[in-house]
Amino acid sequence: MMASLFAGVSGLRNHQVKMNVIGNNIANVNTIGFKPGRVNFQEALVQTAKGAGRPSSTLGGTNPQQLGLGMQVSTVDNLFLQGGLETTGQITDLAIQGSGFFILSDGNNNTFFSRAGSFGFDAGSNLIDPATGLFVQGKMADTSGVIPSLATTGSIVLPFGQQDPAKPTEVIRMANNIDVTATDSNASLYDAGGSGIAEVSGMALDGVGGQHVITITGTQAVNATFTGSTVGNANDGTDVQVAGLGTSMSLGGLGVTIFDDFGITVDGGTTQYVSGLTATSTVQDLINAINQISGVEAELVGGQLQVTRDKAGDNLEYSFQSVNPGQITLHANGGAIAGNIAGVLFGLNGTTFSSAGGAATTYAAIDTFTPTRGFGVASGPTTTSLDLVIDDRTGLAIGLGGLGGGGVTLKSDSGGITATGGSDLIIDTADTLHAASINVFDSQGGKHTLTIEFFKSIVPNRWEWTSSTLGIENVVAGQNGYVSFNNDGSLNTFEYFGGANSIVIDPGNGADLMDIRLDAGSISGFDGLTGFSGHHTASIINQDGYGLGLLEKIAIDDSGNISGIFSNGVTRVLAQIMLADFNNQAGLRKAGRSLYQESPNSGDAIEGIANQTISGTITSGALESSSVDIAQEFTSMITAQRGFQANARIITTSDQMLDELVNLKR
Repeated sequence: MMASLFAGVSGLRNHQVKMNVIGNNIANVNTIGFKPGRVNFQEALVQTAKGAGRPSSTLGGTNPQQLGLGMQVSTVDNLFLQGGLETTGQITDLAIQGSGFFILSDGNNNTFFSRAGSFGFDAGSNLIDPATGLFVQGKMADTSGVIPSLATTGSIVLPFGQQDPAKPTEVIRMANNIDVTATDSNASLYDAGGSGIAEVSGMALDGVGGQHVITITGTQAVNATFTGSTVGNANDGTDVQVAGLGTSMSLGGLGVTIFDDFGITVDGGTTQYVSGLTATSTVQDLINAINQISGVEAELVGGQLQVTRDKAGDNLEYSFQSVNPGQITLHANGGAIAGNIAGVLFGLNGTTFSSAGGAATTYAAIDTFTPTRGFGVASGPTTTSLDLVIDDRTGLAIGLGGLGGGGVTLKSDSGGITATGGSDLIIDTADTLHAASINVFDSQGGKHTLTIEFFKSIVPNRWEWTSSTLGIENVVAGQNGYVSFNNDGSLNTFEYFGGANSIVIDPGNGADLMDIRLDAGSISGFDGLTGFSGHHTASIINQDGYGLGLLEKIAIDDSGNISGIFSNGVTRVLAQIMLADFNNQAGLRKAGRSLYQESPNSGDAIEGIANQTISGTITSGALESSSVDIAQEFTSMITAQRGFQANARIITTSDQMLDELVNLKR
């Protein structure tokens, strides 16, 4: 009977323990990094009244008779469940997502572990847990931002305002496209010389700046002509010679009797006849009629009619001839006279006339070009033959073409071009350039502006470059070079002239000479400068130098790297927060204040790096919330209460039974 009382007492006592754990869980529902506990029960002592019996040949075996004497707490477990992340925006607030613990230490080499990452800095720039004053443990980086492989775990010290020494620029990286078809090469007339060139316009398609000295030799094209002889007889019954024609003389008075049989064939085409003439028509009327024939022009020169092919050129190509030879008639006095236009006015009896004297131009224009910029094969001079521009109407050479690969118009005045005769034509073309600038730094942190100008070269797919500065600096080596491209637009060559391998600058302020290498990308690659058609986008994208800087703020990544952001724009790793993990997290011993310590059953701490050797990751600007499940705790509270009540009923019922036993003697 007494056993039931003690069993009930154990139930009351141990359910109270469960309530204590539940109460602690609920009390810490808003405690950052808190992990809830859980109570597990087990049966207590067992009283054996009879042991088990072995089966025999005649009887079966019997079970043991045992009486339980109550219950007891078997374990109070820590449940390391992942809590939700609560954003705070505070950089030094850290949350672990996944496995792992922050490592904290005091000044006596006592080590603690925590999931609560509400950290900050103390007056000594130590990263600490402000609630306990414990130092957050990690590894410090060297001056280059690298965590040494042999670095030991210790306190993290980040003195804000610390200086970051200046680093001189050593490499400048260039990238993007130089337009191989670009041209800004405006052409202008420097000296017309004896060329007759009066107008220059347009841009050289090759885009190369420099001076074109043009020598013109030869002669202009000549028009084919025919000039009649001293004309014939007056048709007045006498044989009177007319010494010379006048524009007002009548055709009839000069002896013309047939007015519609005269025509001219131009370049072997269809004969075109004059029309509308009569005996009273004048010589000027005849000139006007001939001028109606396409391709020829007539005029009175020295009392003689002259017909000219109006387009100059080789007489075999640009020619004319008359038709219907002069018809012979008898004069009243028996003399023979020419009775039609060809016979009377051109002095031809019985024959036609043909043009003579035409000639094609023999002009040749040689351009000797010297580029403004360029070295080696790109320095020139080069010699090319220019094209003649022929007037389609007159056949005369009136200009030159093909200068600078085309795109430039060279026009003469109305008389056409002429041979220069020792006074050459000089044309200037402007450079096609593309410039990029960047600030570079010397050994003292001084800032200097370096400009790289690219100039189009006479060598295809090649650009010359020149480096320059804006202040008192002086480029002492590697000032010039060139860059060339393959036919597919990839980089072919990037060279310095004068045997240099870099640009050497004297900063002029007492600092060391600056030795800067230009990185234009991989040869035959597209990771740097490229040479495609299209817009200029080539630029200097970065350089590796910087001036003196002060630590202004920090950033923490998911591996625990603490990067310092300095006033000079440099970002460098300063330290790394280390994490610890255990073979048995549940074996850790609570040390209060959300801290844990190793126990014999937790195993030794395994230090590592978040997201690398430790599976958990660190989130900056957030805290891990308590992982207490309120619904679960309330449910457990109900079951604990019911268990407590039931055990209380055991005690009261056992007491009533004892009362009955005591009252038996009454």
